[in-house]
Amino acid sequence: MPSSLTPDMIPLMRAAMADGPSLPDEALTRDGAFEVEERAVPGPPGAPDVSLLVCRPAGATTPLAAIYHTHGGGMIIGDNRVGVDGVLDWAQELQLVVVSVEYRLAPEHPHPAPIEDCYAGLAWTAAHAAELGIDPERIIVAGASAGGGLAAALALMARDRGGPALAGQMLMCPMLDDRNDTPSSHQMAGLGVWDRTANETGWTALLGAARGGPGVSPYAAPARATDLSGLPPAFIDVGSAETFRDEDVAYAGAIWRAGGSAELHVWPGGFHGFDMMAPQAAVSQDARAARLRWLRRVLGS
Repeated sequence: MPSSLTPDMIPLMRAAMADGPSLPDEALTRDGAFEVEERAVPGPPGAPDVSLLVCRPAGATTPLAAIYHTHGGGMIIGDNRVGVDGVLDWAQELQLVVVSVEYRLAPEHPHPAPIEDCYAGLAWTAAHAAELGIDPERIIVAGASAGGGLAAALALMARDRGGPALAGQMLMCPMLDDRNDTPSSHQMAGLGVWDRTANETGWTALLGAARGGPGVSPYAAPARATDLSGLPPAFIDVGSAETFRDEDVAYAGAIWRAGGSAELHVWPGGFHGFDMMAPQAAVSQDARAARLRWLRRVLGS
């Protein structure tokens, strides 16, 4: 992936993903460890149905905790199978159900379409927990990059709408701030994966001319939230060498100042997506182990 993604490159990126390897059902089942299905459930009022990828441990007879997953891709690319392999690692270790939501992408579908799709899927999942074999009191929202931002927004939305009571929010290198003006966003201009130009492309696709201006909803850009009280425990991690570093550290600090719980890790030298691109690196192994420890603690597994 080039560092600087511009709007004219969005179709090329989507085409490359469509031609590339996808995660087939055979891979998702992990030799029979999971039962896999896609469900179409009601979307937001007046909008199309939302597709949920459901992976359930085979043979489970009691309600299990669940990860509700929102995929990454800068709000402009990806589908509900992106990033699921890492979530299945947690699920296999801790016996979790995984539900991964397909949401509409920008710029064809700007805010609030993506987050409303995610929320509709979450509300349906919680309401149909018994049918899915899920313990409704142990649902964690989780995502990386844009998916991390959507997971944070889901936690805000669930709190404000009296929605599902979430057990936690796992925010991996989350994309939180449309203003794109932190020191780390400037430091990483032209460097690494998802630089400042790419970030501007993603946020502009989602928000159009409103990006960076007043009045942007915290459900689009959670860094805009002025009240972070009453949220479920958060796990936030980010690399020290990526655009999102400073906004993610600031979000953890804002949760603490609001009296909430957040576990923050800044992985030394980590670039955006380092643990997916270099999974055998020591820092990647540390990051993956820290996430699993937090899940185990929050879920009491």
